[in-house]
Amino acid sequence: MFELQVIIFLLEELRSRARDWRLEPDRGDVAEKIVIVGIFVALAIAVGAIITKAVTGDANHIARTISGAP
Repeated sequence: MFELQVIIFLLEELRSRARDWRLEPDRGDVAEKIVIVGIFVALAIAVGAIITKAVTGDANHIARTISGAP
């Protein structure tokens, strides 16, 4: 009989916690948000590197063109 009471108590506790989890939909989304922010940071760094390389290459080309001008 005691085992049945423990099982019933555990089931009621699980139902109570599940009800609380449904009321807090944002709970547990921290890891997902960190991954998304990390992806955006990596993309921003990649775009910055591409822009820096393009601007530096154009600046060097312009400098060589100007120095070779008559």
